[in-house]
Amino acid sequence: MSIIVTLFAGSLVGFSLGLTGGGGAIFAVPLLVYLIGVPAREAVGVSLLTVGITSFIGFLYRAKQGKVEFVTGIVFALAGILGAPIGSMIADRIPEGILISLFAILMISIAFRMAWKTKPSVANLPILHDLDDDRGPTCKRDPEGKLRMTSPCAMLLGVVGLSAGVLTGMFGVGGGFIIVPALVTFAGMGMQRAVGTSLLVITLVSISGVVSQILGGRTLSIETTSLFSIGSLLGLFAGTALATRLAGPALQRVFAVAILLVACFVLYQSLR
Repeated sequence: MSIIVTLFAGSLVGFSLGLTGGGGAIFAVPLLVYLIGVPAREAVGVSLLTVGITSFIGFLYRAKQGKVEFVTGIVFALAGILGAPIGSMIADRIPEGILISLFAILMISIAFRMAWKTKPSVANLPILHDLDDDRGPTCKRDPEGKLRMTSPCAMLLGVVGLSAGVLTGMFGVGGGFIIVPALVTFAGMGMQRAVGTSLLVITLVSISGVVSQILGGRTLSIETTSLFSIGSLLGLFAGTALATRLAGPALQRVFAVAILLVACFVLYQSLR
């Protein structure tokens, strides 16, 4: 029965990753801790490894479809790789209950922000502003829709990527719940492309997080990790197939609802 439960839990993670490009990472730790019974510290490592493997497969699939912006993703990933070890060190010094509560509050705020940004004009905006308008956003796109990677834009994306990396090390999440909204909001990227680019970032940042966990002396159950990862890969394909049939705003709403539900559950458990 435990094998079936682990496979099922992993499939939920993969399904969410394929659907939203980030929600699966949020689901992983709660499922490992509350459904499978994995210790919280170990669950972080299992989550990182599973999400990293699943994200890599999803990234390859979307890259073939041309739904990945590599330059933007690499900028995010480099900053995130630097942030993951920092987050791991912070997590070792703060009580787990406080961290989880803060994490849940952050998730709720992001869920409401994503729900507010579900208008098609925001989710699918190819060009943000005229390049000569200095009053426009920090990151702008040229008439062909290509992101203009200026120094201020790279710095902005780097700061957000660093934050995602810190959260990766602290909570075992890939940071997609920050990366996807940031790509949509700051980089003017459509939801489908934001999901693909997010999977690239999550893959690289998760690798950094796993290395940080291992160097920190934390062990991972090979059996649990293997079963969880297999289930996640199976769910990934179902989620990816469904994502191609949903419009950008619809995906944003699904993403926001998923984050809000998990946040409420985690907050409830931490308050207990």
